[in-house]
Amino acid sequence: MKGIKVVAATMAGLLALLSACSSDGSSTDNNADPKSGEVSVALVMSGSITDGGWNQSAYTGLEALKSSGYTTKFSENVQQADISSALEGYAKDGFDLIIGHGYEFGSAVSELAPKYPDSLFFATTFKPDAGVALPNNLAFVDVQYYKAAYSTGVLAAMMSTSGKVGVVGGGDNPTQAAMIVAFKAGAASVNNTEALGVLTGSYDDPQKGKEAGLAMIGQGADVIAHFANSTGLGAIEAAISKDANVIGFYNDQSQTAPALMGASVKIELAKMVEYLGHSISEKTFPGGTEWAPEYSFMWSFVAGDTDHNSTLISDDVWAKFKEISDQVNSGAITVPTS
Repeated sequence: MKGIKVVAATMAGLLALLSACSSDGSSTDNNADPKSGEVSVALVMSGSITDGGWNQSAYTGLEALKSSGYTTKFSENVQQADISSALEGYAKDGFDLIIGHGYEFGSAVSELAPKYPDSLFFATTFKPDAGVALPNNLAFVDVQYYKAAYSTGVLAAMMSTSGKVGVVGGGDNPTQAAMIVAFKAGAASVNNTEALGVLTGSYDDPQKGKEAGLAMIGQGADVIAHFANSTGLGAIEAAISKDANVIGFYNDQSQTAPALMGASVKIELAKMVEYLGHSISEKTFPGGTEWAPEYSFMWSFVAGDTDHNSTLISDDVWAKFKEISDQVNSGAITVPTS
């Protein structure tokens, strides 16, 4: 019966959130003028700022910079074919920092950085080829996704009573594929729990996420996690409809399923964007490198005002989980990715 109550309380919010995501490329101008003398930052995203996770979190950081007096501008729902032109447009306009937010931006920023040495370029979820020297105005970041994915698998297994859990992935890229491998390994480390994984190929298709979630629940999974932005919201909707427990990802998603979500694994993208903006003024931009912030800088566990839902995860179980998570973070536990 608790699933019925949750459906009634959350479906309207989920539908409103999903309907806010437009399918075409769009740009919102925050009265940006990079010639004003203020530090200017542009954020380019392939998804929506209302996705409840990956893009929304980064946008929150951009808004914080705007509140601090920075000139800001962003583009959302940028299609693959338009990525290079969107980034280059900001470079031609003279923006100080241009952030391509996702794996799909890595190649484009690599090509553009040498052409526009007066702008700084940054891309998330992209690893440069080993031995390739990066220009000083280009940086990537290692946010240690695999450790977070492994810990998510451990937590899912600790929440499970059926001995089977599931995870829904987003874009068809090496990072997402490796995260699913890490999740499965984390789950298997707890009572040899079986983990199902579906790489949907999209971050912005809630219907695909729902179908994947329903399929895994149909195979016996009683806990569903995701790494998939708006697609992940569909997976959460599937869990609600079948009274399965869930784990949120990228942001605190406890309000989407308050009675069913054990915790959310939050990536501190807002903090990252703020750091990058301030690094221009402080002349600490990590140009020419794959920046590797501390795991604790980039990740946290949240469930509203606390770190876990104690009605679903006892404090004793959470303490055991934290011990394992700390070992993952320190490197005492090696995380497989292939």
